[in-house]
Amino acid sequence: MVHTLNKEELNFGAEPDTKPKKFIMWLFVVSSTIMFGGWTSFYIVFAASKGKGHGLVLPDAFMYSTAILLASSICLFLASRASKSGEISLSRALLFGTLALGLAFGYMQFDAWSAMVNTGAVLTNNNAAISLIYIVSGFHLLHIFAGLCIVTNALLGTYKDMSVEKRKYRMDIASIFWHFIDILWIYLYVFLLLNS
Repeated sequence: MVHTLNKEELNFGAEPDTKPKKFIMWLFVVSSTIMFGGWTSFYIVFAASKGKGHGLVLPDAFMYSTAILLASSICLFLASRASKSGEISLSRALLFGTLALGLAFGYMQFDAWSAMVNTGAVLTNNNAAISLIYIVSGFHLLHIFAGLCIVTNALLGTYKDMSVEKRKYRMDIASIFWHFIDILWIYLYVFLLLNS
């Protein structure tokens, strides 16, 4: 009796299909966008009913953290290009830069919250708009933490003996997520500036 190989046996040892995993990442991006969109919609409704916004001058740390996050996105973009052209050591250095800038962003967020607390604008107060600043920036910081884990995964891929496709997949996932949280923060920061 002759045994013929089926499709699964022929693909044994081949790289797993990464399209479903990328699709899941895009679903996460969309669901996060909806979540933050809901919060900003609440803010607009609250501000319209009370006739006021948060009434704060946003701490300068928010502005500095925005610049830091933009620089981190540029680093990651350059790391991805270096990886595609086979310059692994340059890609690795730029990924380390992205991680360092991401950590600096986190520090600046805590600095901004500290500045707000020092002015009396605390999380629980009579103005829900002020509370919303803490909520959206706090949840965004959780996304930054997740992004740092994903970028670390891409960085670890530069040290492992793996296929070019798998390394590219890790970089693609990191790029999708990191650039998304960068754009999201710019939107949130501009939104809060315009609705003060």
